[in-house]
Amino acid sequence: MERITLDKHPKNGWFTSVLHAITHGLKQFTQLWSLQTIMDLPDRLRNLWQQLIGSYWFIPSACVLTGILLAPLLVTIDEHFDRETVRELSFAFTGDDEAARAIMTTIAGSVLGVAGTTFSITIAVLSMASSQFGPRLLRNFLTDTPNQFVLGAFIGTFSYSLLVLKAIHKYDVAFGVPQLAVTFAIIMAIICALLLVYFVQHMVHAIQASHVIQGASNDAIKNIHYWYNDRCNIAHQRNVEHQDVEQFHTWPATPIYASSSGYLQQIYLQSLIILSQDYAGVVQINANLGDFVTDKNVIGYFYQRPADHPDNRQQTNTPNLAIVPRAPDGMFWQRLAGCIRIEQRSTHSDDIAYSLGQMTEIAVRALSPGINDPKTAVNCVQSLTACLSIMMRRQPPSPYHFYTASPDKSASNKIATDNDNTGSNKNKSRAAILAVVTHTPNISDFIDASLGEIRRYATADLMVLKALCQAMVDLNYAKVNDAQQQTLLHELTLIEHAGQDNLNYQELVADLVAMCQNARQFIVNDDAQHQYFAYAPKFNDHIHQALRTQSR
Repeated sequence: MERITLDKHPKNGWFTSVLHAITHGLKQFTQLWSLQTIMDLPDRLRNLWQQLIGSYWFIPSACVLTGILLAPLLVTIDEHFDRETVRELSFAFTGDDEAARAIMTTIAGSVLGVAGTTFSITIAVLSMASSQFGPRLLRNFLTDTPNQFVLGAFIGTFSYSLLVLKAIHKYDVAFGVPQLAVTFAIIMAIICALLLVYFVQHMVHAIQASHVIQGASNDAIKNIHYWYNDRCNIAHQRNVEHQDVEQFHTWPATPIYASSSGYLQQIYLQSLIILSQDYAGVVQINANLGDFVTDKNVIGYFYQRPADHPDNRQQTNTPNLAIVPRAPDGMFWQRLAGCIRIEQRSTHSDDIAYSLGQMTEIAVRALSPGINDPKTAVNCVQSLTACLSIMMRRQPPSPYHFYTASPDKSASNKIATDNDNTGSNKNKSRAAILAVVTHTPNISDFIDASLGEIRRYATADLMVLKALCQAMVDLNYAKVNDAQQQTLLHELTLIEHAGQDNLNYQELVADLVAMCQNARQFIVNDDAQHQYFAYAPKFNDHIHQALRTQSR
């Protein structure tokens, strides 16, 4: 009976069912990736490139591949090259096959041994850096491009030498010795010797605390320029023609859960904007970059736009396709998971807090009893002050991200036909539609997470507390509004209280309190940004006064 049914209805057979399932899956895959990968392709490619560069194997593997390709290429060129011309070159190799084989064997064995030495030095440096600076800073040493290139040059030369050694034939006198290839191997051996000297000098500088702090500071400044300049969306916020910024919280909300447990590393805004418009709503992400979330955490909400909302009559980039509100379905959650990248471990990304946290971790570890290096903590405070000063002077990124639909040509032509007297409607752009709302930390959050964390560990160290007090004065030169000034005054009060409660001697407490009071008076001064701040302890004043009295 079942066989007759399949014959009468061939479309219901198993082959058609499988074909329909494959077609449906390809359609979903196309809908899922055509909208996301294309819109955020630069960001996705940049993240992929950072992952490749951040791996310890990429550059050495590229050097090995280069050596493998160069060996047969130079051997082939040798076969078609005039031997007399090679002998006229003073630095070229012109020996026989045994000399060539001996040279290539020596080069291959030497560079492989030196590669093992460099790898041993790298492991020793990593072990020391882990104990002194923290295990989370090991990535900065592993991703050091000069270190990877030196190791890659050694093993690349080794691979090249092995393949050239294979091409040296004993009984073929005319073409048995690839002279150009052997000459190039000798040049590479000399370069490897120079690279070994450079590697030792580079590792000596790499393990210095000032070098590590400067590297973390450069990463933080790069991330600040990325977020506080390119991603600023204030123009759309000013040009918005509706009140969705204030009203979207009153719309029906659907919780957004994390797709997996891990650290939030990237939010692809363009893909998220397209997704919110396809479902006619607003996506709000409350979690920050770098936050740890579980698969049960609510990281945001999707607010469904009301059916009578005027933006529902807008047109998308697809002709004759109106935005119709619809509830989130399975495709919505699949696309949403592709818009938010969550990693199992916290990695280097465009997160400003991650870069600032590296300097904070170095300072906190330097203040531990086992290391007890307050000067390194002071250097971290100064580098953090430089980064925070740049942030205070720049316009922070807007948490509101808008969708602006491009005008539909057919609709514009129809408007122009119906209204011949008003040709200006033809190219009239649509209003920006609120699509995504993200959480943007303010300057007070960054100050508390960086300088404030150091203050909590340096409560009994006068040198670091005075450096934090000086940092508030230095940041005051970069303030642009009263809110930033109040943040500096609040942090200055906490520094003063920390010293009063934890410093051992009254003279030290009086010194810190006096500096904090002078700094407070300087910050509240309206003309402070055009004046020089200098603090001299009372003990120094007594010395200067005594010297003046003796000189008279």
